[in-house]
Amino acid sequence: MNAIGGRIRAALLAAWRGLVLSFTALAGSVTLFTVTLVSIALIPLGIGLVTTPYLVAAVRRHANQRRLLAITWSDVRIPVPYRPFPKDLRSGFTGSVERTTLLMKDPATWRDMRWMLVDMTAGAVVALLAAALMAYPVEGFVLAAGLWRVFRDDRYWYGFVPVDSQATGLMAAGLGLVLLVAGMALSRPLLRAHFVLARSVLAPTQEQELALRVDRLTETRHEAVDTAASELRRIERDLHDGAQARLVAMGMNLGAIEALVEKDPAQAKKLLAMARESSAEALTELRDLVRGIHPPVLAERGLGDAVRALALRLPLTTEVDVELAGRAEAPVESAAYFAVSEVLTNAAKHSGADRVWVDMHHAEGMLRISVTDNGRGGAEAGAGSGLSGIERRLGTFDGVMAVSSPAGGPTMVTMEIPCELS
Repeated sequence: MNAIGGRIRAALLAAWRGLVLSFTALAGSVTLFTVTLVSIALIPLGIGLVTTPYLVAAVRRHANQRRLLAITWSDVRIPVPYRPFPKDLRSGFTGSVERTTLLMKDPATWRDMRWMLVDMTAGAVVALLAAALMAYPVEGFVLAAGLWRVFRDDRYWYGFVPVDSQATGLMAAGLGLVLLVAGMALSRPLLRAHFVLARSVLAPTQEQELALRVDRLTETRHEAVDTAASELRRIERDLHDGAQARLVAMGMNLGAIEALVEKDPAQAKKLLAMARESSAEALTELRDLVRGIHPPVLAERGLGDAVRALALRLPLTTEVDVELAGRAEAPVESAAYFAVSEVLTNAAKHSGADRVWVDMHHAEGMLRISVTDNGRGGAEAGAGSGLSGIERRLGTFDGVMAVSSPAGGPTMVTMEIPCELS
């Protein structure tokens, strides 16, 4: 009985999501496609040089939102193949011209336009069908319950059944029951088919994906070298200003104790107490430093327990759901741990949330992590919130991150790292 109830709830949820997707496809894709196409057509007149970068950015946000829904609703991964802008782009009208030129040369821009055309047609039909198969049967049941009397003098068609009597009303209910059973079986596959259709249009070709991967790995390699150098400088600074200074002070105290141990035992005893406190503080700082480099719980217990331990120290109610059949390589675990740590820190400091959900699982060669909070939203990867640093950290392992954070919340950060579990 519980299994049947679970299937009904899952089918109803898929139907509701299909309805949302069909509305988004018809309203969002139609509007953005039309306005962006007009802006591109106005590029020769100069107007499109100013408007196109903003509209293409809106199109990419729209496509990225669909990518996020694909992975969270149907576990369909759609790559994010956009070429990054150079860091030395100029501002003003000249910068708009450069951005427009780069966007027009990016094949992903035209894939997005082609996807919106498919999304507003076939994509909307598939998504709407997932909802209709669960909603349309209700009409058959209502007709059988007595609504047929309203149409007694004027034949009413429910599907292929002409309804004008109680008998035909019961036939409509039978047809509705068949459609309801079909909807329970097909609503989730149809929802997934919508996202698979989007992936077939949005995903780059194998050659384009390899070229993008080479460019991305080249960029992230340089960033990884810079990050490692800055991390070494931080460790050196922390050792010099923290543990090293306390050890030097402890050595001086021990020298003074050696000179006073016979002349002034009481003062020597005080200095010994100070030396003991300094050694304890130095040990604490060294442990904190080591934990910042590679937490012991991560090495001993793995990523799942390390994130659970991290959640216990968070001043928010945090639920952690982990489904990992093994362990990833140590560098991947470390990158995933510190990425989750950064997202949780951002949620605690900036989101205004009181509850956070962390979900980690491994499927199809991907470590997938999602962190969701019920805060105020408005987080952006390029807004200096630390999310851009997470992108660079994950990019070192060819990983990706997607952020969904509408105003008013909730905020969902989804991360993926290709890896195998031992």
